Amino acid sequence: MIEAAGGRLRHVASGVIRVPAGELAQRLAHILSELAAVVRATQPTEAVVEKVFVNVNAQSTLLLGQARGAALCAAVTAGLKVHEYTALQVKQAVVGYGKADKIQVQKMVQRLLALERAPGPDAADALACSICHAHGATALRAAIEPGTAARGARGGRARAAWREFALRAQGKAGS
Repeated sequence: MIEAAGGRLRHVASGVIRVPAGELAQRLAHILSELAAVVRATQPTEAVVEKVFVNVNAQSTLLLGQARGAALCAAVTAGLKVHEYTALQVKQAVVGYGKADKIQVQKMVQRLLALERAPGPDAADALACSICHAHGATALRAAIEPGTAARGARGGRARAAWREFALRAQGKAGS
C-alpha cells in the first residue's frame, strides 16, 4: 500500500499473505479473509491488481486466477474501485522497460519509495502495481486538465508513453 499525493509517493504498508496447506476452498477463504482484514485496518481508497497472463502451466494459471478472484472479491466487497494492469504495463511504469526482471523491479520500488531495503519479490510486485496506478492517475489528470504536468516523467518517451496510457484509459486510443 502506498500513498500518492502531489506527485510524491509514500510507502504505507506491504507484506505477503501466507496461505496454509489444505483444501483449495479453505485456502481461497483464507486469502479473502486476510485481505478483508487488511482493507478494514488500512482503509484504502482504491485497489490495484495485476492482470493474469496465461502461463505455460495451465494448472498454475488456474490456481493463480482463483487466488486473484478471492482478492478481487475482498476489494469489491469493501466497496473499492479496482484497477487492473498487465505485468508489462507495471514494469514499463516502474522500471521503464517492460521486460525488466524481478530484481530490477525490487530495486526501483525501493528507490521510488525511499525504502531502506528492497522488498521481497511478491511485495515489490504489489507495490509496483500501486506505483503504476499512481503514475497513471497523474498522467490521466494531466491529459484531462490541460496545463498540468505529469510529475516524475523523465524525457519525451516517458511522457509519450503516459499520454498514450491516459488516452487508453479514456477509451480514445487503440487497444
